[in-house]
Amino acid sequence: MSYAPLDIPVDGRQPFTDYTRWRLRVSGDGRHTWHYLHTSDECRAWPQTDVDKYWLGIPLNLPDLPRPQDALGAARNGFTFFKHLQADDGHWPCEYGGPMFLIPGLVIGSYVSGMGFKLEERLEMIRYLINHAHPVDGGWGIHVEGQSTVFGTALNYCAMRILGVSSDHPVLVKARGTLHKLGGATGVPAWGKFWLSILNVYDWDGNNPVPPELWLLPEWLPFHPHRWWIHTRNVYVPMGYLYGIRFAAEENDLILALRQELYRQDYHSIDWPAQRNNVASVDLYAPHTRLFDFLYSIIGIYEQCAIPPLRHAALAKAYRLVVQEDENTGFQTLGPVSKMMNLIVRAHVDGRESAAYKQHMETRQDFMWVGMEGMMMCGTNGSQLWDIAFTAQALVETGLAEEEENRESLICALRWLDQAQIQQNPRHFREAYRHPSKGAWPFSTPTQSYTVSDCTGEGLKAVLYIQEHIDSTPKLVSERRLCDAVDILLGMQNSDDGFASYELIRGPGWLELLNPAEVFGDIMIEHSYPECTTSVITALSIFRKYYPAYRAADIERTITRAVNYIHKAQKPEGAWVGSWGICFTYATQFALESLSLVGETYETSERSRRACDFLVGKQRADGGWGESYRSCEVSMWVEHEQTQVVQTCWAAMALIYARYPKPEPIERAVRLVMSRQKPDGSWPQEAIEGVFNKNVAIAYPNFKFSFTIWMLGRAHRYLGELKSGKATNVKH
Repeated sequence: MSYAPLDIPVDGRQPFTDYTRWRLRVSGDGRHTWHYLHTSDECRAWPQTDVDKYWLGIPLNLPDLPRPQDALGAARNGFTFFKHLQADDGHWPCEYGGPMFLIPGLVIGSYVSGMGFKLEERLEMIRYLINHAHPVDGGWGIHVEGQSTVFGTALNYCAMRILGVSSDHPVLVKARGTLHKLGGATGVPAWGKFWLSILNVYDWDGNNPVPPELWLLPEWLPFHPHRWWIHTRNVYVPMGYLYGIRFAAEENDLILALRQELYRQDYHSIDWPAQRNNVASVDLYAPHTRLFDFLYSIIGIYEQCAIPPLRHAALAKAYRLVVQEDENTGFQTLGPVSKMMNLIVRAHVDGRESAAYKQHMETRQDFMWVGMEGMMMCGTNGSQLWDIAFTAQALVETGLAEEEENRESLICALRWLDQAQIQQNPRHFREAYRHPSKGAWPFSTPTQSYTVSDCTGEGLKAVLYIQEHIDSTPKLVSERRLCDAVDILLGMQNSDDGFASYELIRGPGWLELLNPAEVFGDIMIEHSYPECTTSVITALSIFRKYYPAYRAADIERTITRAVNYIHKAQKPEGAWVGSWGICFTYATQFALESLSLVGETYETSERSRRACDFLVGKQRADGGWGESYRSCEVSMWVEHEQTQVVQTCWAAMALIYARYPKPEPIERAVRLVMSRQKPDGSWPQEAIEGVFNKNVAIAYPNFKFSFTIWMLGRAHRYLGELKSGKATNVKH
């Protein structure tokens, strides 16, 4: 393991490695990993593809396409370009970055586990952090577009020091100054306190307890951890184990230096128990409740006299759950935070020579993505299914799927969708508190193996669209497997009539009062979402058109209840709040698609009219829409400084779904999107598109292709219908 000091430039605008030597390997079930080639012979044997070049920022030098004469021509040009970014296996690889607390987990988790990085990886991670330091104060936020926080600044400072950057490097001098102005690392939120304690630069006494004994409680209790939201519980399993043993890296010169650099006072003079609830105001999004403080004061008393046999049993249970999660997901785990915490647990228990350690090292690569600004840690092992499902639907609904030059691309996409469906439950799904997954489609790959309601819905729609709409398309996904997907969806409806993300809501709403993370919102239990609910409504509606006999009564009942949820979730001003995309434009597009399928349009539905009027009222003078990620934080519309192409597409699609009778807003949106298109058919990357946990923005860079193509093609058809007087209920 080498983390030797490095001589790093001050400016990260130019690559720190030779970008002509990076290659993206796509293999297996959609897995993609970056590799650096060292010799000319290797480079000749494995030439760069357009996919490699595009994501690295190397010009493709494609010829200009014919100037489009209408919206469909612009959509066609867009897909002509986007085909260059399709991998040989059929999916469209891309980054999934944005959160700025992921690289620190990658680096700290690897460092304390004795797992190194290649020199090129270290250099490009450092460069990424330099490029995403705040342009004014030099700190880091919770995500790439956010203000500097103690969470982002303290953790990324440590990551850069571990990766080999000197404390007197100008970037770190500036960042350290900002950290100290914010009060120093004592005010880091709970997850930051945890990572710094793992690194042994923050005392464990400064953490609120994370006792693994919670897993030994009776499962019928309403607050048992298996009732928590799946991302939260998957993080707190290894967190509980590591807290239970007070894991800490061995002291060395770097750790001793960091103890002095991170704080405004002498490390050994800090009153650590007094820091447990000390969170800098700039970080605080979800303050502790009185109930939280009361319960954790009791847990703190228990922690002072924890019963050794009980602690040992709890540690054994937590370790078992870590192993089961690793084996259920091919060592991918659900996400990058739990991934690195599981690695530390397995390194500690199984050892650095174990098969588990080596598997974690291998699959760590799946989260590391090289982009134009350096190497990042992604929010999952990819968004493979999510992107391919939208793209496939866009092709069919625009008519581009029927053009001969696109047939090969579409069949490749269908092959990928075929292999991506999860065809059996994971090995330990009952013991690991997992929802069944047989028949589901995942967010990323089937190896990762997690059921996601909207991914299953969109995957099912994509398969139905390709297999049923396009002549001579092979029927790769059988009727039985389509029915398996329907079975999964029908079993995921909550008592409030909506659909959540990974599983049914298991815990009571008051569990949100016990949110320990401070920087995330609504993370303690599952919640129903308009976006997920719409994906299910539309998938079931399309399925029953082709298979009307299968569970017809169940499907009708489920759709009726789901539409009722959509009605209830609408805000008084007419829109819906998005939880996975930014924000009102995103969710309102989904909601109006749902309503259109049950005949609720601008003409027939007061709800649809209110939504359309809301959106039209937000349209800008240039014809587009622009919404800030801060809309998600405050659940109120916040304007972005610039108009955004992707949000413009969402808003225009919403109007089309609702059969908005006036062409002007849609025409203006089309002109805006076409004006931003480059001569080669592409669109430039604009602001970040996605969000999770209300407070963290995350990138979906393929949206600037899938939704632009989709909107332009549909607008072309719909505007033609309006002009001819043939506009009727939306067709799928």
